Formats: sequence, structure tokens, C-alpha cells
Amino acid sequence: MNEHLKNDSVNIGNLLNIIKEQGTDYLNSIEERLTSVINNTISERQDLPESGFGTEEALRVFNEKFEPIMVGSGGPRYWGFVTGGATPASIAGDWLTTVYDQNPQSVTEQGDASAKIEMETIQLLLKLLQLPESFLGGFVSGATMSNFTCLAVGRQWLGKEQGRDIAKEGISGTVKVLTATPHSSSIKSLSLLGLGSGNIIKIKTEEGNREAIHIKDLEENILKLNGEPFILISSGGTVNTVDFDDFKAISRLKEKYNFWWHIDAAFGGFAACSETHQHLVEGWEYADSITVDCHKWLNVPYESAIFLIKEQYKILQVETFQNSNAPYLGDPLENFSYLNFLPENSRRLKALPAWFSLMAYGKKGYQEIVDNNITWAQQFGQMIENSHDFKLLAPVRLNTVCFTLKDDTRQNEVEQFLEKLNDTGKVFMTPTFYNQHKGIRAAFVNWMTIEKDIRQVFDLMNEVIAEIK
Repeated sequence: MNEHLKNDSVNIGNLLNIIKEQGTDYLNSIEERLTSVINNTISERQDLPESGFGTEEALRVFNEKFEPIMVGSGGPRYWGFVTGGATPASIAGDWLTTVYDQNPQSVTEQGDASAKIEMETIQLLLKLLQLPESFLGGFVSGATMSNFTCLAVGRQWLGKEQGRDIAKEGISGTVKVLTATPHSSSIKSLSLLGLGSGNIIKIKTEEGNREAIHIKDLEENILKLNGEPFILISSGGTVNTVDFDDFKAISRLKEKYNFWWHIDAAFGGFAACSETHQHLVEGWEYADSITVDCHKWLNVPYESAIFLIKEQYKILQVETFQNSNAPYLGDPLENFSYLNFLPENSRRLKALPAWFSLMAYGKKGYQEIVDNNITWAQQFGQMIENSHDFKLLAPVRLNTVCFTLKDDTRQNEVEQFLEKLNDTGKVFMTPTFYNQHKGIRAAFVNWMTIEKDIRQVFDLMNEVIAEIK
């Protein structure tokens, strides 16, 4: 056995304590951690050592070379993209996920039965999101893979409606996909599935600074298909303005027409936790499939998302994902295994961090996280509205604020402003383009964010805008 490997094995307790201390120091100081890398110069690439260094020396090299570029992306003022933090309980669950190193697939066979944890966690999430138990769910790496999984089953459904088995026969001809404001991950999924990212039928959006599907235009486009089955991708919170499609109206259309209804509710689905905003997802239980991202508003570490597909389609799901060349796995419908229900054959026990966090903080804990973030978004939006230098590009509907410089003649300065703001290392936001304007997005999904952060960032914004005037 390699000498370093042998020594590390004997000293694993000490090594984990060293890592624990470093991790604890990072988490205890995450509020002060820079949100952007100011100097990202890295020394020349390390050669592969002949006999290795051992873990302590490897850690020293990491701390010298790479630790300085680790930003506070899990902290209270990292508002770029839609990046959640990680609750203490989810970190505990994530560490144990690594220690136990399970590959959750089966719930009935001998050997690894950790999928039981996943099944239970899905049920807890269905309760949290107030969805019926008629959904079969599982964990994947993120919203992209969740959209891919859901749309893959939708593709199989559509093929069967046309009398063909796409999973076996492959794609032939075109598949009609209707949508208004899809996330880029859905477009990527269409490309990966062979459906074609450019083959969508674009539906108009509702009038009045909206990104939601125009229901009348949707029905008119459905009628043009003359009964041909199709896939509908709808939004449970668009990226720029967190707009929601009218799920109740779509559910009524589903009673009249034949289509697969997929909802991308990566972060917006957690509106179900809020008594004041749960109306935004009313009717989503009638969808055929739903995407929910856990490493966003559930505040668990990357990579974590779930797919939810109506259990009535499990045969289609198996047809799409089964390991057909592995007879030792048995009948996929008799002996349940996630191996036959999702893309990956090998995966971590992603459910465990979510299970720990749900058990630790419960329904009320997550309601508080969601409602607090909504409050901070509204408060920040109000500051923007009352400002002399900034303006909202859309109403604050949930947890994201989309804004720009108030003076339209300064549109060419938006990027400069954002770059200088992010360069402070005290906050991070992302650029966007909305309603013919260069804009900036601030997304509130972190459990650590408090009112002090909102005021600090707004004061900083005023300092930066004064510098470039």
C-alpha cells in the first residue's frame, strides 16, 4: 500500500479534524468573505507528484494556491444567479453523504438500500410544497438534469400518442413544443433530447410587462395543431422577473386538449411555502412533470434538484431510462430501482442533506426562510423605486429584483456600474437584458440574509454610482 495512503488511513480522525477546523473558520467568517475574486492569478499548473504528498501537504498546497479564490457564494450578499446557501443541517448531511458514500438505487434488493432515504425525502418535499403523493420523484444534479428527465418522459409520452417508441426507435420528424419564456436549461434539454432547441413554437406573453404565457394565444396555437399531441413548457417563476404562468387556466386547457404539461419551478416552486404567495402555484398539481431545484431556495449544497413526474407514467419512465442490457437487475416494475427511473447510473446520496435540513427546521423553518427573502426583495425593490439613480424594470413579484440605471441615456454605463459594484467583493449580482434594457438581477434565496445586508448593499450602490457620474 502507498505509504501516504496508509498513513492517512491511520490518521483519518486527525485529518478530518483539520478539515473541520478550516471549514468552521470559513463558515464563521462567510459574511466577510469576498463575493468576487479580486485577484485571480494562480501560480503555474502543478505537476502530478510521483509518490504523492499525503493529505496534510496536499491541503497546504491547496490553501496556498486555490483557497484564496474560494468566494463567499454561500453568504448573505451573494445575489447572483439564484444561488442558495447551505443550512448547518444540510452541511452535516452532506458530510455524512461523503462518509457513507452510497449509490442510492434500490429499495428492496440486498446491499445498498439507501434509496429508502431518497423516497422518504421526496415525500417530505411533497408535503412542504403541498403537492399530492401521486408524483414519483427522485434526486438529480440540478434543474438542467431535472428538466431533461421530465422532458425525456414527455418525449416518450408524445411518441406513444403517435404510435411509436422514441426511446427505442429514435427521433423522426418534429415534435411540437410550445412555450413562452423558457429557462435556458429547458432549451438545452430539448437539444440534448434530439427535439431541437430551435423547434419550439413561441407563445406570446401576457400584456403589461409580463413574461407569463398569454393563455388566449396559447389556445389559438393549440387549435392550429389540429389535435396533434405536443409538449408545453411553462414557468413557475421566470428568471428575470419571477413571473408565473396561470396554472389554473392551463389545467382547464388540459381538460380539453392532449398535451404533456411540464412546469419548470426551479426556485419559484417554493412560493408554496409562503402563505402570502402560495397562490402563485395554485393548480400546479395538475401538471405531468415538475422541476424543483434544491440547491437554490431549499438551501442545501450543490448539486441537488428533484424531478417530479406523475406516477401514472412510470412505465414510460422505465421505457426511457431502464438498463435494458442488465438482466441481473430483474423486472424494473417489480423491483423498484432509481437506476431505471433517471439518467444517472452512479450518483451520490443527494437526498441526505435535504433530509437533514427538512427534519432540522421543518415546515415553519422553511416558511420563515422563504418569507424573509420575499421581504428583503420587496424592501430592496422599494429602495430602488425611491432612488434618484436606479429604477425597476419589472415589479418585484417574489424574490428577485430586476433593475437598471434610471437615466436611459446611461445604458452603456450599466455594465461598468455592475463591474465596479462586484469588484468591491461585498456583493455579487448578475447582468441581464430585459424589456430592451441592460439590467441587473438580485436574487434573494439565502437563509443568512438579513435587513442589514440590504441597507449595506444599497449604500454601496450609491457610492459606486457617484464614482462613475
